Amino acid sequence: MKAIKVIFMALVMVLGASSAMTASAQFRFGVKAGVNVNSLHFNKDVFESDNQTGFTGGLMTEFTVPVIGVGFDLSAMYVRRNAKFMEENNIATDKRDYIEIPLNLKWKIGVPVVSRIVSPFITTGPSVAFLTSRKFKETYENKSCDWAWNFGIGLQFVNKVQVHASYGIGLTKAVKTFNVAETQAAGIDGKNRYWTITAAYLF
Repeated sequence: MKAIKVIFMALVMVLGASSAMTASAQFRFGVKAGVNVNSLHFNKDVFESDNQTGFTGGLMTEFTVPVIGVGFDLSAMYVRRNAKFMEENNIATDKRDYIEIPLNLKWKIGVPVVSRIVSPFITTGPSVAFLTSRKFKETYENKSCDWAWNFGIGLQFVNKVQVHASYGIGLTKAVKTFNVAETQAAGIDGKNRYWTITAAYLF
């Protein structure tokens, strides 16, 4: 039930922004999908983490100020982040599902002559992700909310298709160990680090 409420709220945010600005030619909305490569960075050198591939998909909106090319985009995305980490000879795997809402400041760099065909852009901004999968595991806890900051670059083709690559730095704990007070893994916190590559079609 909680997951359904989070999904509903995220969709309302995207669709609400759409209805508020559809009268402006500077506003667009569309669909977006892609892959992410995630790893967990721990606050102690007890665990080793491998990069794991997941996927993402959802809706996005974009607003751009004419001439200067500065604006923002807001998305509501379903995200699967897979993690694999090892303590000595014990391997732990985790598949975490989120509803993620990234908000990016975006600057489209106008290039004379070719800008209608292809335009580069850069992005940066915060992201909040709400856990929708199981929270508790045997010896660690997946946190219900995860904040990150993203940096990205991309290309826009024929004013419709955007290909975007971004790197996210976790600002809060995504994983926290518990019930292991007598082991060296007690009190270990893990933060997400991830690459995301997406393709979006804007209407």
